[in-house]
Amino acid sequence: MAQLKNDTFLRALLKEPTPYTPIWMMRQAGRYLPEYRATREQAGSFLDLCKNTELATEVTIQPLERFDLDAAILFSDILTIPDAMGLGLYFAEGEGPKFERPLQTEDAINHLHVPDLNKLKYVTDAVSSIRKTLDGRVPLIGFSGSPFTLACYMIEGGSSKDFRTIKTMLYSRPDLLHKILTINAQAVIEYLNAQIQAGAQAVQIFDTWGGALSAQAFEEFSLSYMQQIIDGLIREYDGRKIPAILFTKGGGLWLEKMAQTGADALGLDWSCDIGQAKARVGNQVALQGNLDPHVLFAQPHTIEQEVSKILAAFGQGSGHVFNLGHGINQFTPPEHAKALVDSVHRLSKKYHQ
Repeated sequence: MAQLKNDTFLRALLKEPTPYTPIWMMRQAGRYLPEYRATREQAGSFLDLCKNTELATEVTIQPLERFDLDAAILFSDILTIPDAMGLGLYFAEGEGPKFERPLQTEDAINHLHVPDLNKLKYVTDAVSSIRKTLDGRVPLIGFSGSPFTLACYMIEGGSSKDFRTIKTMLYSRPDLLHKILTINAQAVIEYLNAQIQAGAQAVQIFDTWGGALSAQAFEEFSLSYMQQIIDGLIREYDGRKIPAILFTKGGGLWLEKMAQTGADALGLDWSCDIGQAKARVGNQVALQGNLDPHVLFAQPHTIEQEVSKILAAFGQGSGHVFNLGHGINQFTPPEHAKALVDSVHRLSKKYHQ
């Protein structure tokens, strides 16, 4: 593999000195880019795009051609693992992901098992292809959903507004939920390690729905399983550290406990003040975030002002990766995304002297 030409992102995650604050954007390869929409149409469907090595590579690289980003992130979906488990993932037009066979009976749960990684070879093939195509330009991020977030979709059968089915199981049959989560955690460990071996240089765990839990339930049903993953990950490969990022949307109340997992960095949503978060976690972890994605609907001068506030709140020194507080909205003007990236690079230099 080619030597990295820009390792600013990796050094920031490891709290090493950097000349500026690096930036990437969650969902940076997506529907807000016309070239992405064209490639997706060529693929036929979202899932077909994920499973086509050449096209998945193409869309991963697309945002790097437009913006001076400091990392690429694998183009895939968090639901590849439950799909490989045989739950029958499909995408209903305008409704998001759904499963044909959700886990809503004890018998179905008893038949659940860690999937054969060969069923996810299209993901590791994409990682290898992207890494080769990047040719050392920037690092490549691999990712997975957290065990609890995956379980939400697997049990609810798709997206949910109130998580009634999974929460009913959590309180009435916690043994069944723990069984699912144990299998999910083992699957995620194997899956992320396979991505690392294929070329991912950092990994992120997306705990999108962890914030829907009470404090006690979060520790028992989400954090403890993310801890298992952190403990099971390959942390060094090809002579280089592989940083791990935990991102719990709505998890700002529990940053101290998350920082104790041994993760290298914590992602923050926009509800946190990054300066206060930094004071709370000290030197334990780097922080990633945390611009509200809707700021990108404002004019460039406003985007610059909001970037300036976050950089000032974090203050001097390394250990900050700039990002959105969640995925970029599909209606975002691409030129506003460019204004964000350029503002971060320009305004952050004074904090790294």
